[in-house]
Amino acid sequence: MHVSACLANADLPVEEDELARALEARGWGGSVRVRNDTFAVLRAGVDEPRGVAVVCGAGINCVGMLPDGRTARFPALGRLSGDWGGGGGLADEALWHAARAEDGRGAPTELARALPAHFGLDSMYALIEALHLGRVPDARRHELAPVVFAVGAAGDPVARALVERLADEVVTMAVVVLGRLGLRDAPEPVPVVLGGGVLGAGHAELNGRVTELLRERAPGASPRVVEAPPVLGAALLGLDDVGARGAAGEALRAWFTPGLEPSGNRRCSPRRGIE
Repeated sequence: MHVSACLANADLPVEEDELARALEARGWGGSVRVRNDTFAVLRAGVDEPRGVAVVCGAGINCVGMLPDGRTARFPALGRLSGDWGGGGGLADEALWHAARAEDGRGAPTELARALPAHFGLDSMYALIEALHLGRVPDARRHELAPVVFAVGAAGDPVARALVERLADEVVTMAVVVLGRLGLRDAPEPVPVVLGGGVLGAGHAELNGRVTELLRERAPGASPRVVEAPPVLGAALLGLDDVGARGAAGEALRAWFTPGLEPSGNRRCSPRRGIE
């Protein structure tokens, strides 16, 4: 039996190797392969192991793969490794701008009212105090990301700038990985799979800007939001590892795709394109 595990926080190859040894010690299978969970998102959204995925949830990450086994990736360790964005990063930036707007150091923004209001507070000072003293748990900061999108969609220039910067970061990562794998100018369309709680939420301004920037910087890229669960991708990668694509992969995908019959008579896409 082969074990294919795609895990959060397996950010570096050395961590993947360490986790693989730990799983091998448990005796769950005769062979083990551990990958970062972003690879599972990518494989769930493509019909063959070819393409790029950007995941934007609490943080942000991007990986790419080719059928011959070559991959490209980032360390994805936050600001330490040069990252910007994700739901947590977006919330922190919004808090920074809102605090400066309220105390006069920054440009006015509706975020100064909307962010504290989300927690039932009437000022940024009250929210800063509540976060600092733990009355609002730090783990709840990520709840502010949807607020930023809502304020931006209503026309607030500061919030809109943050959304546009996030879109630029998503596309920058994707274009770099496309280039590393020689796919930026590929003659055939290259899937760029978008996943995670932020990119998967369907924020029109964000996803629309991502599509627009990809069209400018990598015309052959084909963006789509993944709908199949990452566990499907991990299982498909396992089949890839042992050379068992084809019928087994089709049956597996059918199992995880609502309305798709395992018989192979019809297929349903595991993702949706974005306009």
